[in-house]
Amino acid sequence: MKKFPLILFSLILSIGLWNPSEACTRVVYKGPQNTVITARSMDWRDEIPVNLWVLPKGIERNGLVGSKSVKWTAKYGSLVSSSWDIASADGMNEKGLVANLLWLGESQYPKFDGKGSKKGIAISLWAQYYLDNFATVKEAVEFSRKEPFVIVSDYIPGTERFTTVHLSISDASGDNAVFEYIDGKLVIHHDPSYTVMTNSPIFEEQLALNNYWKGIPGTVMLPGTNRAADRFVRASYYINAIPQTADTRTAVASVFSVIRNCSVPYGITSATEPNISSTRWRSVSDQKNLVYYFETVFTPNTFWVDLKEFDLSPKGKVMKLDLSNYRTYNGKSNAEFKESAPFTFLGLK
Repeated sequence: MKKFPLILFSLILSIGLWNPSEACTRVVYKGPQNTVITARSMDWRDEIPVNLWVLPKGIERNGLVGSKSVKWTAKYGSLVSSSWDIASADGMNEKGLVANLLWLGESQYPKFDGKGSKKGIAISLWAQYYLDNFATVKEAVEFSRKEPFVIVSDYIPGTERFTTVHLSISDASGDNAVFEYIDGKLVIHHDPSYTVMTNSPIFEEQLALNNYWKGIPGTVMLPGTNRAADRFVRASYYINAIPQTADTRTAVASVFSVIRNCSVPYGITSATEPNISSTRWRSVSDQKNLVYYFETVFTPNTFWVDLKEFDLSPKGKVMKLDLSNYRTYNGKSNAEFKESAPFTFLGLK
């Protein structure tokens, strides 16, 4: 076995001592015949209410940070998973672009001056902005490198927890990018090979850790804890070990198996890790067929939604699938969506 580099040992030790209260995993599968599937888990210390929303194109939005807010009209329709019905945490648009927000405790956003020259967008709208405006990762990255706005964060309502997240996007071609704010500066990682992301450490260090573990066969040993670095390694190994197939049923089942393997069992607690997070829900986005699969830990069934069958034109209606009170759905659930007033994104007070 290779000698364990001191810097990697120190990094893993620091991860072990830092236990974030929010932990998620995101992974992208690429199979033959343009089969691309993105999965993620939502891990959270407390209850985090979620509903599914269909949002047609043509909706006018603004960044909700005052007079310097970015304003835009949604170019594409999308299906999103909301958090507390104040933010889009996850979703896929009609072109197969998927956006996932995951916690990143190391995030530091630029200082926003409401009277300055730079425009801003509230962090609750970060994922939605990309779903509304881009069809591919390449065009999203090219736009973002110009830094036309900054992300403006705030505390989660009713808590003393400042929102610190990073954003991953993937598209129907299998391209990938990760956006992070480190030391107040936007860092963009863009490469089709960036198929796995967890919470911590910053993405550059996640890649370094994964490179080390590539030297150790996954059939011999894989790290098994619920820490972010261990989940990253397991996801990286398994997403490449499962069958490479264009059969949708097999591919989706395999990807679900990977994201479940990287989930944290519900109710796990530890006296030495009081902020450990349990998985609350999982999504799997079939970007070729525009089908969005979903499951929560409190309902026994996986269900799915065919985005193609909704009216996503400017004349389309906002539709909601209510997941409150342990509502249970089974199989294709398009018909269970109800027309609804859109939820209100949280902006600066």
